[in-house]
Amino acid sequence: MSDRRAELDAAVDAVRAAAHICRRVQGQLAETRALEKQDKSPVTVADFASQAVVCAHLTERLGAQPVVGEEDAAALRSADAEAVREQVVERVREDRPGASVDAVLDWIDAGNAAATGERYWTLDPIDGTKGFLRGEQYAVALALIESGRVVLGVLGCPNLSHAGELGAVFTAVSDEAARVLPLSGAGSESGSPVRVADVSSAAEARLCESVESGHSDQSDSAKIAAKLGITREPYRIDSQCKYAAVSRGDASVYLRLPTRADYQEKIWDHAAGKLVVERAGGRVTDVRGAELDFTRGSTLAANRGVIATSGRIHDEVLEAVRAVRGE
Repeated sequence: MSDRRAELDAAVDAVRAAAHICRRVQGQLAETRALEKQDKSPVTVADFASQAVVCAHLTERLGAQPVVGEEDAAALRSADAEAVREQVVERVREDRPGASVDAVLDWIDAGNAAATGERYWTLDPIDGTKGFLRGEQYAVALALIESGRVVLGVLGCPNLSHAGELGAVFTAVSDEAARVLPLSGAGSESGSPVRVADVSSAAEARLCESVESGHSDQSDSAKIAAKLGITREPYRIDSQCKYAAVSRGDASVYLRLPTRADYQEKIWDHAAGKLVVERAGGRVTDVRGAELDFTRGSTLAANRGVIATSGRIHDEVLEAVRAVRGE
């Protein structure tokens, strides 16, 4: 682990700092403004502030780092975005006292690297924005990719309970067991290992899927669950918290079934969670059983959908998916 300790510590502290800011913003949503992307999806003050804080932490601790993030500061630089821009800067200053407006915008844009080269980070500053806006689950997801492999992942889940406290950070490093840490604290040495549920038959499993029906085909999920003999109610939860749920045994099957033939998953929506599940003893593939391919830029262009399971039942789940969807 020694060769990854500095990177992991920096990533954990960056995600914790961003998660604390997101939590405070979520607590004041009525006062918080949002912008809208071209695809009509909302971008909140917390999305921008989270990306700025993560990029600032990584740069401070590790030097200049290529970060492939979800947001950019272009919309914030316009004159009519002044109110949102001021709120973003105010939030970032909670972690970076005295930060200038230009510095904050530059930190956000530090997350605009291309998903090319041998080594880069990928960041979703708030994975599950709609869940965040509903006051429910969301995650700050950060992962390090080297030579097309996810080698380090950190998931900050501010609204997931752990050890009697609200807030958890899940970490994974290649060749090490996944761990869960409290949201408070510093560094990555505290916490405990997490392990997927010991499920030998899919009929014993609990299914995990998105709250938003537009994110995954819930009708097919229900058919797949019936074919597998799963009778428990599905665990519906936003964001990469689904990966966290599978990693610690809250559920044993996560299905993300594409609703459009042309949809390509984004790398920042899966990189960190994938590694956490795998290092907890689970397995992650696309719906055809292929490994997730992080060599195609910012999307999983070679893959279709995602299936994450506790491991032993993975092939059984794949067969049910093929039977229902013909994948």
